[in-house]
Amino acid sequence: MTTAPATSATLVLLPGLACDAALFEHQAAALRERYGTARVQVTDVHTRAASLPEMAAQLLAETRGALVLIGCSMGGMVALEALRQAGERVAALALLGSSARADVAAMVFLRREAIKRFEAGRMDEVLRANLPAAFHPRHAGDAALVESYFQMIRRAGAAQLIAQNRAVMARADLRPHLGAIGCPTLVMVGEADALTPPDEAREMAEAIPGARLVQLPECGHMLTLEAPQRVSDTLLAWLDGLDAQPVTPA
Repeated sequence: MTTAPATSATLVLLPGLACDAALFEHQAAALRERYGTARVQVTDVHTRAASLPEMAAQLLAETRGALVLIGCSMGGMVALEALRQAGERVAALALLGSSARADVAAMVFLRREAIKRFEAGRMDEVLRANLPAAFHPRHAGDAALVESYFQMIRRAGAAQLIAQNRAVMARADLRPHLGAIGCPTLVMVGEADALTPPDEAREMAEAIPGARLVQLPECGHMLTLEAPQRVSDTLLAWLDGLDAQPVTPA
């Protein structure tokens, strides 16, 4: 049993597809200020494994003891898979702009078409075409924010975009497992998220016993970049609440 996950567990931030630690720059700084650098990690297992189950297994192998998993988009999917594999180690779970569903046929088709363009060296073309799906209209016009996002994706490169899209396409539907989750869970979503819409966040929150749902106004899919302070404040307040009571991992 863990008595206070925010203070006794390792907090692991799991980035989304083709993202890196820059996705959580604000949140990692806020968490490290509160809990110390040694207790807060940003994992890169999504760059070193071919499937979501393999990413989750690698994460579990590279960490010890109880974990608070904070996953954004694909990172949330990996977090759910880690909980499925070793629920006894997960003291708390935060799913940001994520989904428990498998890809529908239409999304698989879009990903395959994007992969063809990545292979043809047309990465920037795809990124710009997908910008309205990634950001709320208020933020899609912020040139500095969009450029920093593009730079992050370019650091990943076409090979990672291809590999991670294939991993996401192949993921299982984890909705049947949600009702068995016994750890405190926070579900956060942008009100204008076009990639993992609020309905999918609500679906998870309603299926996970005791889960808390937070919907952020004027945010799209990239909520940690679009509303960094609000996301950090929400995470800290949630963790403060967990510290006030004993928690047993799922």
